[in-house]
Amino acid sequence: MTMPLSELTGDYVLDPAHTRIGFVARHAMVTKVRGAFHQFEGTAHLDGADPAKSTAQVVIKTESIDTGVEQRDQHLRTNDFLDAPNFPDITFRTTSVEVKSDTDYRVTGDLTVKDVTRPVSIDFEYTGNAVDPYGNLRVGLEGAVTISRKEFGVTWNAALEGGGVLVGDKIVLEFDISAIKQ
Repeated sequence: MTMPLSELTGDYVLDPAHTRIGFVARHAMVTKVRGAFHQFEGTAHLDGADPAKSTAQVVIKTESIDTGVEQRDQHLRTNDFLDAPNFPDITFRTTSVEVKSDTDYRVTGDLTVKDVTRPVSIDFEYTGNAVDPYGNLRVGLEGAVTISRKEFGVTWNAALEGGGVLVGDKIVLEFDISAIKQ
């Protein structure tokens, strides 16, 4: 039986084997490229009595970017995009949590990419909880937010012959979270 999130007060860690931190970007004005980061860690404190006091922190390793095409991934790791050698981490730290409904929350925080920090608000849906076969209490959350990559200093692009650009400015960040209570 799934408990309301309000009854799950405690400290949690992201389960990297069952969590996906992904993205979607427009390519050549006609299609989308999807990818994910495979190395990250995150913690959260859920406060059931006062959800506004809940907090979360996530650190994503930029070198772990994966779109399924190694040549593209190598380019994404360069200074044209994420500059992984000089900026090895993308970070997010909450500044506020707003309850929208029993299952919907808006998590606002500071997102840092390439040493540029900007506030973002991510709408999350609480998808439930379960005790796994090993006795771990897990909670699930799904969320997404659209950001402008240019606002984070990721500005490389190439003009297309027929007009437009190779890489769209708007990037959708996707979060499919499985967190384990400590």
